[in-house]
Amino acid sequence: MIDLQDALKQCFERLSRLRRQHSRIGEQNTKAGLIEPVIGALGWDLFDPDEVHREYRRRGTDNPVDYALLLLRTPRLFIEAKGLGENLDDPRWANQTISYATAAGVEWVALTDGAEWRIYNAHAPVPIEHKLFQAVRLEDDIEAATEVLFLLGKDNMRENRIEELWKGHFVDRQVHAELIELFGDGEPVSELVALLDRRLPRLTRDEIRSSLIRARAAFDFPSSTGSLRSTTTGISPGTRTPASPRSADQPIPSQPPALPRVMSSAAPRSQKRQVSDAERAIKVIDLIRAGRLRSGTRLYARYRGEQYVAELLPDGRIRYRDQVLKSPSAAGEAVKIEVHGTGISPTRKATDGLDFWSAEDAMTGEIATLKEIRRRVATNVARS
Repeated sequence: MIDLQDALKQCFERLSRLRRQHSRIGEQNTKAGLIEPVIGALGWDLFDPDEVHREYRRRGTDNPVDYALLLLRTPRLFIEAKGLGENLDDPRWANQTISYATAAGVEWVALTDGAEWRIYNAHAPVPIEHKLFQAVRLEDDIEAATEVLFLLGKDNMRENRIEELWKGHFVDRQVHAELIELFGDGEPVSELVALLDRRLPRLTRDEIRSSLIRARAAFDFPSSTGSLRSTTTGISPGTRTPASPRSADQPIPSQPPALPRVMSSAAPRSQKRQVSDAERAIKVIDLIRAGRLRSGTRLYARYRGEQYVAELLPDGRIRYRDQVLKSPSAAGEAVKIEVHGTGISPTRKATDGLDFWSAEDAMTGEIATLKEIRRRVATNVARS
């Protein structure tokens, strides 16, 4: 059986050739050349309809799903395939497959055009735009794609290991939102001030409050997708492991990642992460061009206990309510003016918009601040 990473490399080579030829190969050729090799490398028997059921219908009157992957003749994963070059951002594709999966009792859904794979939890009790768990593009990072798609392997699906990671991801996302609220811009929440007041008896509450207003916090939730990569999964005897492989007799962790470290910009200068001029020069429009943000994506902010939503426009501007604003900072200031009124002081109104707003990183599927997404782009540029 071909190794998953080798299969993805072969798909990458086909993609590169097709891109050079400007070819649109259609859905059937995409399935044969770019999707089915991956399904096979994940340990699913392409020639057994009790395992890989093409054009699956739960009932005869239903619209078919391109692939249902089954264990004990029970669907565990739906895969909706689109022709290479189709627009996966069209909400119809994810919506219809997720809706069908929900009705059929299937938790996991993948949407792919062979170049990009998006994995959704159809049963997650969140709006559909938050059901996205992971998204990877072969042309961006073969190793990252290997680690994410590895979760869809037959043995991993049998043991429901993807559910373990989803639980950690789901919890982390909610904890992250609350931490952003606790340490975010503006007036610090009273509970945090009271806690620090008890722990810092030599400081006054006003001193603590002023310090928190000056502080900028970042939260690092390390990805745990790679922790499942083990030679014991049986996907392929030759499956490659990360640089620090887990031994075959070492148990696979079932706990979510540890809680994040909090890093404040009020720390000594030597402890701060240095932001280069090149990183500062990256604008929101550059994040769109780099494929890390999508035009039309939602931006989220938590301020004084409430969530606010804006829309990213194709030119990098932000639509909030009925206003079109030139930058995330201007959009953040619009939120504060809405909350406090036009008499808000310039100091309180001032906003670091890249910290204020979060969005889905289109490459990873994670919700992150715009500043964190900018850092990732700068890191990739520096490596290239």
